[in-house]
Amino acid sequence: QPQLAESGGGSVQPGGSLRLSCEVSESRLDYYTMGWFRQAPGKEREAVSCISSSDGSAVYIDSVKGRFTISRDNAKNTVYLQMNSLKPEDTAVYYCVARDHPYGSKSVDDWPYWGRGTQVTVSS
Repeated sequence: QPQLAESGGGSVQPGGSLRLSCEVSESRLDYYTMGWFRQAPGKEREAVSCISSSDGSAVYIDSVKGRFTISRDNAKNTVYLQMNSLKPEDTAVYYCVARDHPYGSKSVDDWPYWGRGTQVTVSS
């Protein structure tokens, strides 16, 4: 089964940018639809974005549309989340997820593989 390892989190001022990376090991990235979830303090975990293993199509929640971009590099076994124009409400632990299905899902329960998470803090 795949092992997921996130990197790239950190602290940034509002309006800044970060790029999260998720390296997949023990399996091939192209087998999986990949996604990112996040969990802010005191809130439930929510889906942010996912990218299909079938056709590479990407989906985003409304609050990040136009600011975040998900991409995958199957040759490097890595998926990315480029985050621009960051806002304080984007502060959360971000998790990389994978599922053996052509398309993604908003439900936490539909993603069997999770990374440990990386902290993103947006504050002035």
